Amino acid sequence: MTESSSIAHSARALIRMGATAALATQGAEDGPWPYVSLVTAACDFDATPILLLSDLAVHSQNIAADDRVSLLFSEGGEGDVLERGRVTVLGRAQKTEEPRHRARFLAKHPEADGYAGFKDFHFYKVAVARAHLVAGFGRIHWIDGAALLYGGGASELAQAEGGIVEHMNADHADALKLYAERLLNLPAAPAEDPWRMTGIDPEGFDLAAGALSGRLSFDTPVGDADAARAALVRLAKQARGE
Repeated sequence: MTESSSIAHSARALIRMGATAALATQGAEDGPWPYVSLVTAACDFDATPILLLSDLAVHSQNIAADDRVSLLFSEGGEGDVLERGRVTVLGRAQKTEEPRHRARFLAKHPEADGYAGFKDFHFYKVAVARAHLVAGFGRIHWIDGAALLYGGGASELAQAEGGIVEHMNADHADALKLYAERLLNLPAAPAEDPWRMTGIDPEGFDLAAGALSGRLSFDTPVGDADAARAALVRLAKQARGE
């Protein structure tokens, strides 16, 4: 992996892991004043951010007047927040009715299913112009939008995602537990809310259990169901120490 591709990979990882983000919009009523709010977020296979916003919210009214936005995704953890990785994504927020966007967002935020169908709520994708990554001391980079997004192609995996996620959650709860607790060193999930897979993409997959969440990356990108299955099996064996 080249340095530039490694930088873009690090930025995408922060976007893919982010369940929330700070959203900056331009004030529609207060003149040229930026307005910052907290939103829940997900992303498409290529890491394009996806949002679910209410028309009644100030940020939605701002976007209707000026679709330029910035999103700040920050790495979780303890200690000095300024020592954690973070990426600011600049782009234009556009309403989307793409079924995959809805499915990926609700898989990550199932609680939103209760209001996602309301007439005053809409899904948005952020067409990325560029991004600014702060990955540590002296590791600060601007990234062009085309370079930031994953461009390896994953149409076959995209079509298979729903089946993979459903299969893993229904038949491989033991493997999901191993991924979370042995490979990611996350806390044990309560019996009533076990670890579940919320999404899979070419670079890894996401797990959640109540308020707990984590992401496990693949050693190499996968492009279809067979490659994903092989990668998941390898990780399960690794977690078992085989």
